[in-house]
Amino acid sequence: MRRFNIPHKFEFTSIIQLYGQWIREGKLKVNSDWNKDLKIKFTVQDPCNIVRKTLREEMADELRFVLKTVVGEENFVDMVPCGVNNYCCGGGGGALQGGFTEERRAYGKIKFDQVMATGAKYVVAPCHNCHAQIEDMGHHYGGEYHVLHLWTIMCLAMGILGENERSYLGPDLANFGL
Repeated sequence: MRRFNIPHKFEFTSIIQLYGQWIREGKLKVNSDWNKDLKIKFTVQDPCNIVRKTLREEMADELRFVLKTVVGEENFVDMVPCGVNNYCCGGGGGALQGGFTEERRAYGKIKFDQVMATGAKYVVAPCHNCHAQIEDMGHHYGGEYHVLHLWTIMCLAMGILGENERSYLGPDLANFGL
């Protein structure tokens, strides 16, 4: 609509931007106290569509604000490169479902190596394709990290993550807060 100057009365927003807004307004009561003693390290995947193609650095910054608020700035390890320069996971655009598993995994090795270089135990992936691809890379190449959605770690931080929502957490968090 911006490109073709089409008039409209709505604004495009991401749930991640709303999380950031609600945290700043005190509507989402999250903090990183739960991780002060555990010191579990987290990194984040910058999804192609909302970071590199759409909202760019604004979204990358907001994503990091939310995650650092939830896990603690000292427990966040960024990938290199990051933000708009971060690498694609290799699972989007139909690649995950396209049937070329070995090719997808070969391309995804770049992302796997990037994740492993962080030393993080958890990769937060706001995009479902990124989540599935990075998780598959971990299984395929023997990575010892877990992949989770942003909302999962936010719920854990708020003390509302249910038992049935913990299946993909590692043993260090699977029973935390129960």
